[in-house]
Amino acid sequence: MWAQARLPESLRRHVESKSTQLVDVIVHGTPDEVRTLAARHGLRIKKTLTEGAVLEASAAGVEALAADVDHLSRDVEVMPFMAVTNAAIGADQVQAGLEGLSSFTGAGVGVAIIDSGVWAGHRALAGRVVFAKDFVSDDSPRFNAAVRGGGAPAPNHDPYGHGTHIGATIAGSSPYPVDSTSQTPFRGVAPGANLISLRVIGADGTGKASDVIAAIQWVIQNKKRFNIRVINLSLGGPAEQSYRDDAMCEAVERAVHEGIVVVAAAGNRGKDAEGNSVHGLIESPGIDPHVITVGALNTKGTARRSDDVLATYSSKGPTLVDGLLKPDIAAPGNKIVSAEAQGASLVASYPALHATGVGADAYASLSGTSMATGVVSGAVALVLEANKGLTPALVKMTLQSSATFMPEVGLVGAGAGSLNTAAAIGVALNGPVQQTTAIGGEMVQSTGVMTAVDSSLRADKDRVNSREIMWGDEIMWGDEILWGEHLIWGDHLIWGDHLIWGDHLIWGDHLIWGDHLIWGDHLIWGDHLIWGDHLIWGDHLIWGDHLIWGD
Repeated sequence: MWAQARLPESLRRHVESKSTQLVDVIVHGTPDEVRTLAARHGLRIKKTLTEGAVLEASAAGVEALAADVDHLSRDVEVMPFMAVTNAAIGADQVQAGLEGLSSFTGAGVGVAIIDSGVWAGHRALAGRVVFAKDFVSDDSPRFNAAVRGGGAPAPNHDPYGHGTHIGATIAGSSPYPVDSTSQTPFRGVAPGANLISLRVIGADGTGKASDVIAAIQWVIQNKKRFNIRVINLSLGGPAEQSYRDDAMCEAVERAVHEGIVVVAAAGNRGKDAEGNSVHGLIESPGIDPHVITVGALNTKGTARRSDDVLATYSSKGPTLVDGLLKPDIAAPGNKIVSAEAQGASLVASYPALHATGVGADAYASLSGTSMATGVVSGAVALVLEANKGLTPALVKMTLQSSATFMPEVGLVGAGAGSLNTAAAIGVALNGPVQQTTAIGGEMVQSTGVMTAVDSSLRADKDRVNSREIMWGDEIMWGDEILWGEHLIWGDHLIWGDHLIWGDHLIWGDHLIWGDHLIWGDHLIWGDHLIWGDHLIWGDHLIWGDHLIWGD
């Protein structure tokens, strides 16, 4: 066999082509190990990373490298995925103060936005951007500066405009309404959070995985300096290999292991060119089980949750290579009105995206899982202000256990369901107790992980209120991690002998989802999908040793 390393299909095809064209390859190792590899095979080191480097290699160079390393990744191109109504997720109630509780705004929580930059000159972002750093090698003005007490960033430091929109969605706040028809001032989900702008997307809307990795490593090194508890990744690239080998996934896992919550977009590949719904196209690094992967909801422009649906473009699981259930949760992402960066190429190219206002008070309307990711990052900041001791795993469980399950799209469409920030604060403070909240005039029950055990949870309420839960680095319910009479949650999840999710899901040795899904040795999805050694998806997809989509 010519290669020992695990390679994504694109690099494998490159080797087989015998091409002399150079491609950028991410290798892992210490600086000395990388220099030795490069010298041994006569390859140029294009960019140095903390735990590896980007090398330029022809087909022969990749083949030679593959004999010396465990796995390789391609330095793929990443792209961002295109007024959040706080009422739709209950964030307005959290900011105002739930009954008997203090208000939470995400105060003091640092959120790193790895994106196209954040224009701090927008009125809604005044005082929110505490630091900005540029990882992009282009001709745009550099803006590596401490914004508070230091040099201000360059006037046009988000020339694309995507990151500014995300930043205000997370932590924006303006005393002025978005337009004359509204009497409500603009507010993001966590208007007290601090933003750290890390630019990895250029003015043309594209970037490199290696810059994303470098930015993540910078966050790890500077997390204490800025109290960075959250990384927002409203971007992604093709999922060419297992999350275990994917370079961006390795980077986000390092961040999670350092106690940083990583929120990533699922991607906007939920339908094909003909408008047919497709599955299995979650983008990287959203394929990683350690991150909170976010799908997008269409709220139909109302605060009512009852009319919310999964946006047709929102990428659905399972993940292509590993077959993991993703996304983890869904949040509003369609036609989100937020801050517009002055002179942004995104709005200049698509003027219809401009919603209202001019200059420092301009707003744009964008859609995508990018926007939904910003909403969830804001919710995470609120949760972490409420309970600073939560680990990334517990934050994820807090959001999922308080979400409203969406049976019409299931686990592979919206994960645990629709984000319910008001209920999540209750879980963060009190543990996973059944929550009922009023959102947008509706009484909303947070079904969370299950509704089938509501009665046992209610029967166990006295024990819950006696604070037998220790909610910090670990959860303990009695002598074990025990949820009602049914759940033990450690490295594994056991719900009795089976797992029951609402009225729709039983997961033991097999999985049954309503009338549609059986997953044991094989998977059957309605009339369309059989997944055993091979995958057949209607007339469109066959997945065996190869992937064929369409004709």
